[in-house]
Amino acid sequence: MPDIDLDFQDDRRDEVINYVNGKYGGDYVAQIITFGTLAARAALRDTGRALGISYSDVDRVARLVPATVDITLEGALQNERELMEIYTQDEQVKKLIDSAKKLEGLTRHSSTHAAGIVISREPLTDLVPLQKATKGADSSSTMTQYSMDNIARIGLLKMDFLGLANLTILNKARELIKQTKGIEVDLLHLPLDDQKSYNLLSSGETSGIFQLESSGMRRYLKELKPANFSDIAAMVALYRPGPMEHIPTFIKAKNGQEPIRYIHPVMENILKETYGVIVYQDQVLYIVRTIAGYSFGKADIFRKAMGKKKPEVMQKERQNFIAGAVKQGYSEELAVKIFELIEPFAGYAFNKAHSVSYAYIAYQTAYLKSNYSVEYMAAFFMKHVGDQEKVQTAVAECHRLGIPVLPPDINASEGNFSIETDLQGRRGIRFGLTATKNVGDGAVEATVEARKTGGKFTSIEDLCRRADLRGMNRRALESLIKVGALDSFGSRSSLLQGAEKILSLSAGQQRLKESGQTNMFDLFGQSQSVPLPSLELAPVDTPLKDRLVWEKELIGVYLSEHPFARAASQLSKDVTCFLSEVNLEMAGKRIIVRGIVTSARHLNTKEGKPFVMATIEDLAGNLDISVWPEVYQKSRELWVEGNILDVTGKVKLRDEKPNLVAEAVWTYKESDVSQNQSISEKPDEKVKAPVND
Repeated sequence: MPDIDLDFQDDRRDEVINYVNGKYGGDYVAQIITFGTLAARAALRDTGRALGISYSDVDRVARLVPATVDITLEGALQNERELMEIYTQDEQVKKLIDSAKKLEGLTRHSSTHAAGIVISREPLTDLVPLQKATKGADSSSTMTQYSMDNIARIGLLKMDFLGLANLTILNKARELIKQTKGIEVDLLHLPLDDQKSYNLLSSGETSGIFQLESSGMRRYLKELKPANFSDIAAMVALYRPGPMEHIPTFIKAKNGQEPIRYIHPVMENILKETYGVIVYQDQVLYIVRTIAGYSFGKADIFRKAMGKKKPEVMQKERQNFIAGAVKQGYSEELAVKIFELIEPFAGYAFNKAHSVSYAYIAYQTAYLKSNYSVEYMAAFFMKHVGDQEKVQTAVAECHRLGIPVLPPDINASEGNFSIETDLQGRRGIRFGLTATKNVGDGAVEATVEARKTGGKFTSIEDLCRRADLRGMNRRALESLIKVGALDSFGSRSSLLQGAEKILSLSAGQQRLKESGQTNMFDLFGQSQSVPLPSLELAPVDTPLKDRLVWEKELIGVYLSEHPFARAASQLSKDVTCFLSEVNLEMAGKRIIVRGIVTSARHLNTKEGKPFVMATIEDLAGNLDISVWPEVYQKSRELWVEGNILDVTGKVKLRDEKPNLVAEAVWTYKESDVSQNQSISEKPDEKVKAPVND
C-alpha cells in the first residue's frame, strides 16, 4: 500500500486520531510500535554504566562521537582523530568501545511511533498482534506489535499523522491579524507574486521561516534571490544530501552567470523549469521513461532500486537502462552520461508534490512575517512559550525588525504573549506571565481575570484583596517578582522579602470574601469595604546585576538591560563577526568573537589537567567555547559568568553545531579597546579575519 504522510497543526493532531477512531472504529485503527535501538552514543553510555565507569569518563568519550544519523563506533574511530588516540592509548576506553560495539543496533526498548497510524478494512485482531499503547499515549488506545516496515510488508495501510509547529503558528497569526486589524487572511489563496515576501527571502533574514532558516539555506537564498514560487520549491528540494552539490550550478544558471545546459535536446522539456538541473524525483521518472522507454511503474522501481546504493543492484539497473536507451534509438555513450547524471538524485530527490507543499508553507510564513510581522512574531512566541532558546531567538529577531518586546507585568500581561499598543500607536509584544519559569496557567488565571474584571491593581495590597493567589505557590510568586512583573508595587528585593506576607494576606482576604466579611454597613446603609492592612514592606534597592541574573535564569533573556549592549556598540574591526553569524560553513576557519560568559563548566581531562567548556553570548546569539588545558592555564580567572571576553580560535563542529576551540583569550575593556588586558598572547595581525588553513 502507499505510504501517506499528512501534516497537521501540532496542537490538533489528537483530533485527527480521534476522528479516524470514530469514523472507522477502534477495532480497525491502531498506532504503531517502534523499537528503540542502541545507537553509538547510547551503547557507550549503557556499557559504561554496566562496567562501573564514572559518568564523566564515559561522557568524555561519548562526546567525541559525532551526533549524526547512522554513525557507528567504527565509523567514529575512523573519522575522529581524538577518539582514535584515546582508544589506542587508554586500555579502559578501549574496553569500553569494544564492548559497546557488540551492543550497537540491539533493541533497547519499545514505544509508540510518533506519527504512524494503521487503518484497516478488517478487524486488526485478525491481521496483526496488538497491545496496549505505551505510557504517555491514550490509555484506551492500542498499538501494533509489528513495526512500520512489517506493517507495510503484510499489506496494511500506514498513514503518518505528523504534528507541525509551523502550521500552528500560521493559524495563530491568522487569528491575531483578524483580531488586531480586522483582516481575514486566506492562507490557501495568497498572491504568489508578493514582492515583500521575495525581498525577505532574498535578504536571507529567514529566522522563523519554515524549511529556510538554516545558515546554509540563508546563504544560498541570498545568492539565488528567488523571484518566483518555483525557485522556493526547487531550493527546498535541492537542500539535502546528494542534490545539494548542484545548488551553485542552479543559482548561476538562474541568475544568468552561466548558460543553461541540457545533455540532450529532449531533456529541455523536462528540466526547463529548474534551469537544466535535476531537482525532483518526478524529473528522474520522466527522463527514464523518455530515454529508456520505461513505464511509470518500472521507472519508480528503478528509482527505488538505485536509492539502495547496492553495487550489484546499481550495475543491474545500469545495464537495463542502457539497453532500453539503445532500443529507443539513443547512443550507448549518451545513455551512460544520462545514467551518471541521474544516479546521485535517484535516492535522495524529493518528489515535486512534497517540495511544492513544503515550499508553500515556507511562502505562507514568509508572507505573514513580511506583511504582518508583529502578529507573526507574537504567534511564534505563543507557540514556543516555555522554550527559552526559541524565545531568545525570537527576541533577537524582534529587535532586528524594530518590534518592541515588553517585560511581563501583572497589570498588562496575559497568561501567554500578547500584542500591545501604546498611546502613540506603536505596537509591541508583551511577555506573558507563564513565559516565566515555575509559573503555570493555574497560578495566574485568577489574577488576570480579576484585573480584567476590576481594572488595574493599584498596590500590592489591592492585588491581595482582589486576586485569588491561592493557586500560586511561593516559588511562582518569587519568580514573577524576580522578572519584574510586580515592579509597579515596589522594588524586587522588597517584594521578595515580603513574599510570605503577600501570600498570607491574599489567603486571608479570600477567606473573608467567602464568609462575606469584606464589606460593612455604615449608619446610612451604604456599603463600605473593610480597611485593608498594610504590608509595610521595607524599602530595599535591587542591584541591576541581580535583576539581569534573575531575568536570564527565569525567562531566558535580559529585559532590564543587556549587559553586552555597550560592548556591542564598540565592536572593533578586530572582531570577525557576531556570534549568531558563526555557522557550519566556517569549520576550520580562525575567527575572533566577543561575548559575555553565560556558563562555564570547569572539568579535568583523564590526565587530571583542568579545562573549561563555556558558553558566551552577545545580543543576537551564543556560541560554545572549548578551552583546553594550555589556554585555560593562562586564562583560568576569566571564565566567570558575567565577564565580557574577546576570544580567538578555530571553528570546529561538535554535535552538528559550531564550536570554537580557544587559542587566546583576553578581557574586554569598555574604555579602550586597544588596551584590553591580555591574559594569553593576543592574536597577531594575520588572525584579524577568518583564515582558511
